[in-house]
Amino acid sequence: MNLNDRDVLVEILRSIDAGSSVCVATVVRTSRSVPRGPGSKMLVYSDGQTRGTIGGGEMESRVVAEALSCLSAREPRLCTYQLLDPRNGDPGVCGGEVTVSLEPFMPTPTVYVIGCGHVGKAVVELAHWMGFRVIATDDRPGLANTENLPLADETISGPITDAIGAFPITDETHIVVVTRNMGIDVGLLPHLFETNARSIGVMGSKRRWHETCAALLAQGMSASDLDRVIAPIGIELHAETPEEIAVSILAEIVALRRTPRA
Repeated sequence: MNLNDRDVLVEILRSIDAGSSVCVATVVRTSRSVPRGPGSKMLVYSDGQTRGTIGGGEMESRVVAEALSCLSAREPRLCTYQLLDPRNGDPGVCGGEVTVSLEPFMPTPTVYVIGCGHVGKAVVELAHWMGFRVIATDDRPGLANTENLPLADETISGPITDAIGAFPITDETHIVVVTRNMGIDVGLLPHLFETNARSIGVMGSKRRWHETCAALLAQGMSASDLDRVIAPIGIELHAETPEEIAVSILAEIVALRRTPRA
């Protein structure tokens, strides 16, 4: 299937709107005999699926693998392939050379704030200023709304299950749990473990998290579920005010985002 520029742009926007990432592989330079000419494009999705083709065969298979690495690193790159001698590891026998540009397109990362008290509100405001898409939810009336949180992109008042249903959590989502007590955390974390969130962070003391873990294990949660949680959330800044705590939380999220995924 041939992809034109309009097809590519439409698919990039569709993927980003759906919260998914996609890499555009474009043949930018060729010499001698090659399967496809400059301008040929292929889309590679984060699950390894593709659309379009840049020539097929072993070369295309290598480009798909490189594109997935590119998505993980969130960095563009150029790859050159010699199509000369498979016995020497070349991905083809056409006799030419192909250079492919790989350009990742990522959805805007989301900070999902659960708990809209003083710290939650500060996290919403700082995350917005830093360019994140911000979703905020709280089960208490009067907190998760546009009047209280004018900088949130989306707000929903009610149970966390309602929020997840309205605004699904993806692998570009960082969850910030800043609720008012341990009982709420014990009730909502099992729902969060069912998502593929990029990170789940919980505010509170080490003792509170220890007791939360004990309660979750008693409910049947696994140790691998609990290992997904960052608790206490935030890098150590000796923060005290809500604003300082928000800085420590967002600093940790930035560090996670800038670390290539395994």
